[in-house]
Amino acid sequence: MKQLVALYERHFNTSPAHVEEMPKAGSNRQYYRLTHADGSSVVGVVGTSRDENHAFIYLARHFQHRRLPVPEVIAVSDDELRYLQQDLGKRSLFDALKGGREAGGRYTLNERDLLVNTIRLLPELQIRGARGLDFSQCYPQPDFDEDSVLFDLNYFKYCFLKPTDLDFHELKLEANFRLMAKDLTAEKTDSFLYRDFQARNVMLLDDNRPYFIDFQGGRRGPYYYDLASFIWQASAKYPNKLRRQLVAEYYDALTNVTEVPTKRHFVDRLSLFVLFRTLQVLGAYGFRGYFERKRHFLESIPPAMDNLREMLRTQHFPYTYLIEVLQRLTELPQFASVAHEVATRADGYKTTAVNVYDAHPTDGPATYSKYDGKGPLVVRVFSFSYKKGIPEDESGNGGGYVFDCRSTHNPGRYEPYKQLTGLDEPVIRFLEDDGEILTFLDSVYRLADAHVERYIQRGFTSLMFSFGCTGGQHRSVYSAQHLAEHIHRKYGIEVRICHREQNINQILKS
Repeated sequence: MKQLVALYERHFNTSPAHVEEMPKAGSNRQYYRLTHADGSSVVGVVGTSRDENHAFIYLARHFQHRRLPVPEVIAVSDDELRYLQQDLGKRSLFDALKGGREAGGRYTLNERDLLVNTIRLLPELQIRGARGLDFSQCYPQPDFDEDSVLFDLNYFKYCFLKPTDLDFHELKLEANFRLMAKDLTAEKTDSFLYRDFQARNVMLLDDNRPYFIDFQGGRRGPYYYDLASFIWQASAKYPNKLRRQLVAEYYDALTNVTEVPTKRHFVDRLSLFVLFRTLQVLGAYGFRGYFERKRHFLESIPPAMDNLREMLRTQHFPYTYLIEVLQRLTELPQFASVAHEVATRADGYKTTAVNVYDAHPTDGPATYSKYDGKGPLVVRVFSFSYKKGIPEDESGNGGGYVFDCRSTHNPGRYEPYKQLTGLDEPVIRFLEDDGEILTFLDSVYRLADAHVERYIQRGFTSLMFSFGCTGGQHRSVYSAQHLAEHIHRKYGIEVRICHREQNINQILKS
């Protein structure tokens, strides 16, 4: 660590005001946050492998040159065992999706948007990032090949399959492994395979822009691999419909940067990589869990087995003996299914598996209008309690629109939500799972969009929307916040939010 501080001092001509050791990740590299006197910071990295560090430094600088969202490498020691990189903060996509994971895969609309933004950026890194890249700089090898596939499949065999004591014919299984390895490497591509593309390796800046980290194990390889790794990550518990939506978003984004196969071919290839990736992670879970006795990996096995079970039920693969073995594996009593079709809340309120996203309005692309007249337009959005009266319009224009939310399902009737508001995740999840509020807002959005667009065209400066409910705490707060964010996101104008009964004010700047 002293040498890392010395590298900092050589580069910045001063000592760091504070050095904090950061939580260790999966690799042997250690990370430190070094804070400047002005409160800003950089991240220092100490690695044990010069080749691994070299790969990251080379790739990061190459991606930076391609204007891709990765951390800037600021300074590197002569032996490349230590370097300083841009500090992207403490909030990862994994952290931002915590609520959806803990809710058993019931992700909110905002969480879904984070996933969509991330998955649409992935082809940029894979395709644009591969242009001009010297793959010989990659670590530990330049290409995804049959040997690396067989290594991972045997990792599954020895670290997961054998410890279960399930009887199988080793030569028959090996023959199927070799056939699978040939199929996985049959299509040659010049794309960059991230290899460890997961929510923990995506950092979110203050404006929720995704940045990619920990790509030092990347190499040339098929883009399907990363998509399978991300969307079928066992602990994420993404619902099937959300998975399909994310695959569709990725496919659409991929068409913008390269020629793509037909959708049918794409889906068939992807399913093969999902099977391979599932076996690969089970091997890792077996080693980390059965042998190293790490609890997190043991807890990850049941959902991974559920992924495997579903694949065997819905997909056809040409590896007859392997599929037979996997089928018997999923039937072992220690791998009983943990999937549930219906979730039950702690308060006893039952929700069906209806997908909440269908009811969400389809927002058009962001548009920015050139104001005429006086402009620019400022929109004010209020939440309030009818018991305390409708908010007054300070502009003198007469109050604009007032919407009554009391026809929708009220979370305030249930004890766990009584002390919460429409800004809190449990209430958001309740309302979006129920779906009534989404249908209600669908109509509000259409009306509001038409009005905002007309006011912008005419150069008007003020427009007001108010949402009322019984207590001004749950439904009205949710509705006001979401309309405000919708208008700001779509039109880029200033929106002022006032949750009157909660004494909360916010300004979304133009």
